[in-house]
Amino acid sequence: MITDRLTATDRLTVNYAEVEGRTTGEPVVLVHGNVSSSVFWHPTMAALPTRYRPLAPDLRGFGGTEPLPVDATRGLRDHSEDLLSYVRALALGPVHLVGWSMGGGVVLQLLRDHPDLVRSLTLVNPVSPYGFGGTHGVDGTLNSPDGAGSGAGGAAPEFVRLLREGESGAGSPFAPRAVLDTAYVSEPLTGSDRYVAAMLTTRIGDDHYPGDSRTSEAWPGFGPGERGVLNSMAPTHFRIDDLELVEPKPPVLWIRGSADVIVSDTSLFDLAHLGAIGAVPGWPGADTCPAQPMVAQTRAVLDRYAAAGGRVHEVVVQGAGHSVQLERPKEFLAALVDALGDA
Repeated sequence: MITDRLTATDRLTVNYAEVEGRTTGEPVVLVHGNVSSSVFWHPTMAALPTRYRPLAPDLRGFGGTEPLPVDATRGLRDHSEDLLSYVRALALGPVHLVGWSMGGGVVLQLLRDHPDLVRSLTLVNPVSPYGFGGTHGVDGTLNSPDGAGSGAGGAAPEFVRLLREGESGAGSPFAPRAVLDTAYVSEPLTGSDRYVAAMLTTRIGDDHYPGDSRTSEAWPGFGPGERGVLNSMAPTHFRIDDLELVEPKPPVLWIRGSADVIVSDTSLFDLAHLGAIGAVPGWPGADTCPAQPMVAQTRAVLDRYAAAGGRVHEVVVQGAGHSVQLERPKEFLAALVDALGDA
């Protein structure tokens, strides 16, 4: 049985999920993504072998964790330092870290800042080390100095409104349930009510999701603000391009779905790509505003990590979308357990 508990850290009060009665074993800390909660990890937690102790905290602004504001100018460090404080509060010692989507960026940041606390790192369809939106090339070059095209301005207003109102149906293509069925996964899940409910725990506003926004002279007319979740992943605030410098270098598993439409070299959430295919008007062209090659950027950073002596293993799950752990649980668990065992 999966149960929720609260623990006070030196930064905030964290709600986290654990397997009832499993208080020993190698700690595996699973970090969820944006507009979700630890609920997205429940099946994985229940299926992990008993030699492991799975724990899944809610990030600030999601689930039952204290909803402190997000200072986006620190990139994802508000979240990674919350995670660090949680690991220390429970006296977990070196842990296996598993991060999905935005959570992948959170665990990358923790590895970059505190590699001694990471026993192994698993990235599941992670946000690019160069953030989300507004860059091009495998080195994450900004399309515009102000990060135009990234941040809170890219959130669909109707999606934000329906999240705020707690819409649990699928009457709109922007309803959380519809977004879950068409973007989070490649095919609708059975028993998805609990995941929709988890999405609806997302705190809405300038300090949370999506955050504040600023106008820009560059297309598409907005750039990242300084508050909130989407701005914390803007390339002007979040950037990890020197991961190869960390010591020690824990092994890294990168597992992704081949049909992911969120984190992709042709992401349907990247306005530059949407402009290129004619879905967003006024796109100035590839010379000015190319799409972000998110997967290629992650590969470049991990290739440098491997060249510097780290171990990296990439697993591509054919046909799976953004939520590999839910769509292909057996394949996901097999890859994860192999990686944990090799650490």
